[in-house]
Amino acid sequence: MKVNQLTRGRSRRVMYVENKNGDIDGAPGRIGWVTFSKTGLSVYYRGRTLTRLKGGGINGNYVDEATGEEYWVSGVKKNGSNQHWASSIRIEVDPDAREEFDRLRGRGAI
Repeated sequence: MKVNQLTRGRSRRVMYVENKNGDIDGAPGRIGWVTFSKTGLSVYYRGRTLTRLKGGGINGNYVDEATGEEYWVSGVKKNGSNQHWASSIRIEVDPDAREEFDRLRGRGAI
């Protein structure tokens, strides 16, 4: 596994994922477990392969290989301001990621 700012040397990590063109299974933004390619340049989330946009996109930093939709992928922020700075959207936490999300935010399991 390549170590970079996104992967932090892990093969799996709880991350914030936002579809800049619509919803991800009913929510525009989600917090959940993602996995990474060996190079760390692709992110896999809920059956999607998100590839890093070279030079950056219009609204996102990743693109869905299957649909061409742009996504914003980033680490979970302790203060809860996870969405892209230009967004104000509803965020859902995947049930299997709730405990890790709470731990990252320093709140303990709720």
